[in-house]
Amino acid sequence: MPGLRSLAPAKVTWYARRLRSMGPREVADRALTVGATAARRVTGDHEPDDATLLGRADPDWAALLGDFRAGTARPVLLDRASAAAVAEAHPEAVKALLAAADRVLEHRFTFFAHPEAHYPGAIDWSYDPLADVRWPALPSHAINHRAGHGEPKWIWELNRLQHLPWLAQAWLITGDERYGTEALDQLEAWIAANPPGRGIAWRGAFEVGVRAISVLVALQGLADHPALTPERYRRAVRMLAAGARRCWRDRSKHSSANNHLVGELAGLAAVGILLPELASSARWERDAVDALAAEARRQILPDGVGAEQAVGYQVFTAELLAVVALLRRLDPGHAPTPADGTLLAAIGRSAGHLADLVGTGDPTPRTGDDDEGFALRLDPAPVREVRPHLALAAVLTGLPAARRAGTPDLTSAWVAARLGSTDARTDWEPGDAYAPDGGLAILRSGRRRVLVDVGPLGYLSIAAHGHADALAVGIAVDGHDLVGDPGTGSYFVHPDWRTAHRSTRAHATVAVDDADQSVMGGPFLWSEHAQVRVRDVDLAAGRVDAEHDGYRRLEAPVVHRRVVDAPPGDDVVLVVDVLTPTGEAPLPPIRTTWPLHPDLTVDGSADGTVVARRDGEPVLRVVTSASAPASGWRLRGGDPGAGELGWWSDRLEQRRPCWFVGAVVEDGGGARRPEPVIVATLLVTGDAAARPAPSPIVDPGRDGAVRVHWTGSSGPRATVVGAG
Repeated sequence: MPGLRSLAPAKVTWYARRLRSMGPREVADRALTVGATAARRVTGDHEPDDATLLGRADPDWAALLGDFRAGTARPVLLDRASAAAVAEAHPEAVKALLAAADRVLEHRFTFFAHPEAHYPGAIDWSYDPLADVRWPALPSHAINHRAGHGEPKWIWELNRLQHLPWLAQAWLITGDERYGTEALDQLEAWIAANPPGRGIAWRGAFEVGVRAISVLVALQGLADHPALTPERYRRAVRMLAAGARRCWRDRSKHSSANNHLVGELAGLAAVGILLPELASSARWERDAVDALAAEARRQILPDGVGAEQAVGYQVFTAELLAVVALLRRLDPGHAPTPADGTLLAAIGRSAGHLADLVGTGDPTPRTGDDDEGFALRLDPAPVREVRPHLALAAVLTGLPAARRAGTPDLTSAWVAARLGSTDARTDWEPGDAYAPDGGLAILRSGRRRVLVDVGPLGYLSIAAHGHADALAVGIAVDGHDLVGDPGTGSYFVHPDWRTAHRSTRAHATVAVDDADQSVMGGPFLWSEHAQVRVRDVDLAAGRVDAEHDGYRRLEAPVVHRRVVDAPPGDDVVLVVDVLTPTGEAPLPPIRTTWPLHPDLTVDGSADGTVVARRDGEPVLRVVTSASAPASGWRLRGGDPGAGELGWWSDRLEQRRPCWFVGAVVEDGGGARRPEPVIVATLLVTGDAAARPAPSPIVDPGRDGAVRVHWTGSSGPRATVVGAG
């Protein structure tokens, strides 16, 4: 099989880079697991007998199923009474749910931006019909999911079984036995086809943890279905218990302990909470929740930013915490602990930051990676957006900002029905904000939102889901992106897309010598990280001043400093880039990039500026001056010479062409000792975008300070970038 190929030179290089990202403790810990992993490659996972599993001989599975149906000593999320309330309050959402459940009845599945896949007969859980690839029936540790012979994320998405809760809800709402029968038949077939530890579905404890949540919640919704027999319940419980052991034993550690660890712990906690009859349940719940509390403090920073520097993963991580917090809160025998408070606090501070970010009408920034993951998929929406997440966070925390910015969906509706939430406070309005730990400044003025990224590359030494976007700027007006982040592109299907969408040239910042600020070591690995230093953030003035050292590694080392001046009440934003050489070598080419939303067209004007239009109306004018000769450039995806740049990705595995515009300084000093190069860009929005704008005047100054004279919509202005 392709997954068992010998290591290619590129793979050896990747392993060497990955090893360098580990500390001594991680290297030693991973070495200790090699023997156990090698044994499981041959034998798969061992399943204990029922007596060991339950701590008693000859268990009565009919009685155990009776306790499960009655909700004895455990929390219940999906029940018939709540189903009636949800259906009455959200008829349109329920209509969409039933349509999704009907597609599942026909074995039709759609993941990411891929076309629909159809299994005309029984579902083959190892077969990807889109790629026409069947993953091998080997011990999971022996499968190389990076071998390039299939799309692992597609097959993992199918095997997360997140469609089963749709069928369970459809059964509860309609009483149509077909939904419940199909769900239980699929689960039975899945268990038979995927013994613990074998096959692609068990490749990684993270997949096991996310799947456990789906199966447990679906089983609760199907508890009173006649097709749920004691023997079927036994098989499901045994599978879930095997998964719980896998989640703890193979949990992500050290430099890999990002959202994957949260998913593994959340799955373990869910099994412990919802199956209290298991002998290990109390320990699993305790260990998982204690570890989750620690991760909540690490992965949701004190200012509410996700440590991975990826908005999509922040939502995913917060929702995994929310699943556990919710189950503990619904558990009739549970007394709140400090760990519960820690989980809720993390959900709340994350929601506070996300509400600051999207306000009451702004688009969601697509910073960093996003693989469209769901912690619990009750609503059939194809993507878990920020606003429905905020509605869930509002129900759990009562945060007015989350309630004001959130949009209720089926997930928040079920949770509200079970918790009896009545808090309707919405006394919050978005404003300026600065998150110093995560490194994001939000500058608002009327209908305009400006974002300035002054944060780190990503989380831990590999920064797996970060992009090389230090000092990037985003601009949205009237709820529409003008300048933004082009998104993720692809993970495995199109490696060239992945490289391009992570690169500096794909972001609204500056590339020196067309290089990346940080160094890619692999598709989910950065081997060198640019470090950002924030000099000043003045929200009242709408000013951000920061620099990064990512280009010090170049043969001609450079420090990039950026000042963003977005005065309140002014339609014009000034961005001043100062590129300072730190050696004697001539400066290489310096390029500014402004990725424009795909809905925008561009044209040039007589004064050399770029005008971007939506539906024919000017919405953005880009005017550039520099301290050295500069020329404008533009490209669009698919144009000759554009390569993989000039594309915008709204969904994973999908992209559409957009305009990248900017300026390039080819010669910043020639043979003489190079001086700093200053590039000043006016980004004119609102009504002012329709009128010609005077070019900014750059004055490097003999005292080392840079002065830029420019004209805003309210008159002449001057911006000073101090020396040092």
